[in-house]
Amino acid sequence: MAVCDPSQRRQTSVPSLAWQATTLDALIVGVLWLVGLELIHVPFAPLWAILGGVLQIIPTFGGMIALIGPVLAVAFSGHDEWRLGLVLGLYGLIAILDGLVIGPYVLHRTTKIPWWAAFFGPIVLGIIIPFWGVLLAPPLLAVIFAFRKPKVPIR
Repeated sequence: MAVCDPSQRRQTSVPSLAWQATTLDALIVGVLWLVGLELIHVPFAPLWAILGGVLQIIPTFGGMIALIGPVLAVAFSGHDEWRLGLVLGLYGLIAILDGLVIGPYVLHRTTKIPWWAAFFGPIVLGIIIPFWGVLLAPPLLAVIFAFRKPKVPIR
């Protein structure tokens, strides 16, 4: 068994790590859409789930755009308003889970950003720079923590 020498480890660029985090986040959100839409019995659920995962890559508005398809599918399929409310509730649940749990966790795992920075960074920058702060927070955090000196372990 070979020992991994940290000096010979392949370095991954910051944009590559941010893209990995975004892609993994979109995949998880797509799976959540698929499970939720199948449980609600929405027509063309796999199509809307794939679309929801792909549109998750678009910050802020991707989830809202992804909601249009399932809402129209339920509205035009003749189901009652209860199912439409379930689709809207599913969107709210996915948005909350993604913003508070999945996004910070995935960002922490792929870019080694502390969970508190991944959680509070978009919130604080969103308050300081209302729209652009939320969009710029993840890549800005990745750059800041990529150039930070690693802690030397105490022996």
